[in-house]
Amino acid sequence: MKKLATLLSVLALTAYGAAAQDAAAVTAEPDALPLWEMIVFCVVVVGVIALGIWKSGDSGESSESEKKEKGAADYFLAGRGLSWWLVGFSLLAANISTEQFVGMSGQSADWLGLAIAGYEWLAAIVLVIVAFTFLPMLLKRGVFTIPQFLEERYNGIARVVMALVNLLILVGVPTAAVIYAGASVVSVYFDLSVTTGCLIIAGAATVYVYVGGLKACAWTDLIWGAALIVGGGVVAYFAIMALGAFQTLPENVVATAATTANTAGDAMASTGSQFCDGLSRMVNLNAGDVSGSTNGIGGKLHMMREANDPVMPWTVYLLGLWIPNFFYWGLNQYIMQRTLASKSLEEGQLGIVFAAFLKLIIPFVVIIPGILAYNLFRDDLAKKADDNTAAIVQTAETSGKKVIYDIAPSRLVRVDASASSVDYIKKNLTAVGAVDKLGDVDAKAAELATIPASDVAARNAKANEILAIDKELTKSARSNTTDYMVTTTLAAYQYDYAFATLLRKLLPGTGWAWFVLAALFGAVVSSLASMLNSASTLFTMDLYNKTKEVATGKPASDKQLVAVGKVAVLVCAVIATVVAPFLDNPAFGGIFTFIQEFQGFLSPGVLAVFLFGFFVPKCPRVFGWLGIVVGAVAYASFKWVTFLGCTDSSFLNRMGYSLIVVCLVGLILTIINAVKGGEAVVLEDKGIIEMKTSGRAKGFGWAVIIATIALYIIFW
Repeated sequence: MKKLATLLSVLALTAYGAAAQDAAAVTAEPDALPLWEMIVFCVVVVGVIALGIWKSGDSGESSESEKKEKGAADYFLAGRGLSWWLVGFSLLAANISTEQFVGMSGQSADWLGLAIAGYEWLAAIVLVIVAFTFLPMLLKRGVFTIPQFLEERYNGIARVVMALVNLLILVGVPTAAVIYAGASVVSVYFDLSVTTGCLIIAGAATVYVYVGGLKACAWTDLIWGAALIVGGGVVAYFAIMALGAFQTLPENVVATAATTANTAGDAMASTGSQFCDGLSRMVNLNAGDVSGSTNGIGGKLHMMREANDPVMPWTVYLLGLWIPNFFYWGLNQYIMQRTLASKSLEEGQLGIVFAAFLKLIIPFVVIIPGILAYNLFRDDLAKKADDNTAAIVQTAETSGKKVIYDIAPSRLVRVDASASSVDYIKKNLTAVGAVDKLGDVDAKAAELATIPASDVAARNAKANEILAIDKELTKSARSNTTDYMVTTTLAAYQYDYAFATLLRKLLPGTGWAWFVLAALFGAVVSSLASMLNSASTLFTMDLYNKTKEVATGKPASDKQLVAVGKVAVLVCAVIATVVAPFLDNPAFGGIFTFIQEFQGFLSPGVLAVFLFGFFVPKCPRVFGWLGIVVGAVAYASFKWVTFLGCTDSSFLNRMGYSLIVVCLVGLILTIINAVKGGEAVVLEDKGIIEMKTSGRAKGFGWAVIIATIALYIIFW
């Protein structure tokens, strides 16, 4: 325990030491924390993680033989003894990490605004459904992993296929993304490189999960889950107060308004209450119709956006948005591992419904700060985008190929970036030999220069005219990867840094910095530890143990399983840490979208396979692996095959199309099996877990559903 505390202290102090070294160069912002906050931060982080590891060693067994016998269940499933409150907070802490604070706040700072809350509020309804449909099916079989159920319902091939694909995606996408998202907060606040931040976070999390397993995660989640909600609320409070502190709104803040009419007259006048002023100004700056507003992107306080929105059109609520939610909350190993560790079905159901209630709070402490970051610090987000642009251009121009610069419309709209953006477009035309069209671009650029910065809609229209010329003349070059290199999109603002910018601008000197940073650091470590534990569980139970059983005729011992699981933790951590820094590339279009997009290859097929497995006994066993493969192929086809007409659709809609395809295949196979007289597959209760359904959970579940519907009505 002493060695662990020393290591974690070194990791934490490394971040603060880097900040202190750079503090002398900062004059406008007091970035360095006071010594007392540094000490409290280190003590809290080390103390909470040490508590989790201590509790993980408290198995409650009376003898060494009993402890040894339950070794694998203790390490991977916390001894199947989690109470509802541990399950609920653990679900929240595993889910809400800097992935949300960085990714979702970034998406809300961009055009989506409150619409990105669809993931959170729809999840509340999905969680209630999962508690009373999916969970009983899984607990009565006493499985260690989600793929294990597929073997019992379908066959071993289905188990291996899902485990392998799930493991690859888990390590390469969300695990690496959580490391990157946490590092981006650390790097902005403490002036560290993203790579250094990744190493600090991955190092702490690896030690934590290696020693403590799932039980350590659950106990620390109890603290970090509550701290995350409070910490997000603190940041939202200071952001609202900052907006309310102005006697007269600065021009750069007014320029962020969705509709200029909302900033006229007394709309922004002070009422004498700083907090109320901040709230009313936030509403006025971001209110407006979904389309046709001054800034060209519409008001940000709507859940429903137009059907042509590239990320969250209202059509995703018909089917597409339900798929990643059901997959994530009902079939995702690193989430469901907590519910599989419940001491009974009743405790598991209560815990899930409790987590559903907590999900209703999250948009107010994650998404609202993102919207406010755009209002308050748009110029800082622009500077970060300029830094990224310089790095992208430098890389492209040393590639040895002709360069095509991909320019975002918003970069042309930005007055201080429009001239350089036009120069890049002129370089594009020169590279493809269209020098005779340079005059057309110059003429459009001159017209753009005459449009005032406040008339964003007109500037946006003119920017699209310029880009239309560019896209038409460089169309063939963009597909010629042999001779040309197309840059990642040169954006106007780096939205993923919205939340980190709030921390850096608002928290120093308040006495709250240590708390918020400790909550974020702990949440990253907790989420990452949970993912590493789940990845090692998948590898150990579904791949290693299964292979050993086939090869030798007997499964591995508990001691072997725990040993292999710990090695798997280390390997997965190294892989994810290597991948993480590359997510700093704007090509991924925002960390949250990147995660959801790549899970689209797995989630439609897996969801269909489990739905048929749970509720269609006549579905043949071959559908177990075939459905997963068909889902991945269908999603890839809708994403990349142009003649299908879906390449420009939202990835959520592509998930919906893929689910329909897989379900049709499952239906056809079921009909054929029934006609041939195939037997129904009925899975009996193994008696491992007490299976009494919770009446209290049902009542609370209905209350959560009603509250969710009310929120949608209010913010429609």
